[in-house]
Amino acid sequence: MRLAFLGTPDFAVPTLRALAEAGHDILRVYAQPPARAGRGKALRPSAVEAAARALGLDVETPERFADAEPGFADLGLDVAVVVAYGQILRPAALGVPRFGCLNLHASLLPRWRGAAPIQRAVMAGDAETGACVMQMEAGLDTGPVLARVKTPIGPTDTAGTLHDRLAEDGAALMRETLPRLGTDAALPVPQPAEGVTYAAKIAKSEARIDWTLPAEPLAAHIRGLSPFPGAWCEIDGQRVKVLMAAAEPARPGPPGTALDDQLLIACGAGVGAGAVRLTSLQRAGRGVVPADAFLRGHPVAAGARLG
Repeated sequence: MRLAFLGTPDFAVPTLRALAEAGHDILRVYAQPPARAGRGKALRPSAVEAAARALGLDVETPERFADAEPGFADLGLDVAVVVAYGQILRPAALGVPRFGCLNLHASLLPRWRGAAPIQRAVMAGDAETGACVMQMEAGLDTGPVLARVKTPIGPTDTAGTLHDRLAEDGAALMRETLPRLGTDAALPVPQPAEGVTYAAKIAKSEARIDWTLPAEPLAAHIRGLSPFPGAWCEIDGQRVKVLMAAAEPARPGPPGTALDDQLLIACGAGVGAGAVRLTSLQRAGRGVVPADAFLRGHPVAAGARLG
């Protein structure tokens, strides 16, 4: 197929590569403009721009996609594939390709429409999630679904592990879907009106650990923010990120209190509230380490209070 690809972050790269490997004619790749990063604040291309150039593809990085619409319309596209592009496409652009614009969305729509579906699924304690190939329309992730794939969310899954798995699963799904366009094997199915939830962008305030939450929701919240932005607390007055935690039954104690010297921290309120075992941590400016390595340099005694 003659197609354009619109995407920006790491999540989109497996799909771009899968479509190139499948032999599609990728006429142009659109990505967000390079952003300043690192200590020197040098301009760095996005993951998609870098991957596209490595594949020898034509790349554009417009500040506003509206400015690129005339060239987009002149490509004679069969389809446009959109994966975490980061800009809104106007209705006029959505209707340009013969089969329209298809979006790979990392949730089981209509659950978790919006900006942070992977993180919200983990934070909410969902048992499963997945990816959908959706026909784009003017509404926010409201279009009919052509194909979907499911995956369980295990007790050790973080937003990071789920991100990587869905990036690969979604790439395979898009690769399988494109040859079926225009056939009964890829008929768009409208999303049901029931079960709609919205995955709002993660706010900075959500990253501070609230020890008054019950154990299971708190552990899920921590895993859903791992590795980015990373849930955090204060230990001995220093901010420390917690990248992994597991809920455990424990005797009740004041929320935020260490119940032993191995980072079992009381949480929730009342009998049966439980505790969370912190198993992976990161001090500011340091690497991520397991709990035993952290404790060798920064012991936390039973009875200590975490902020």
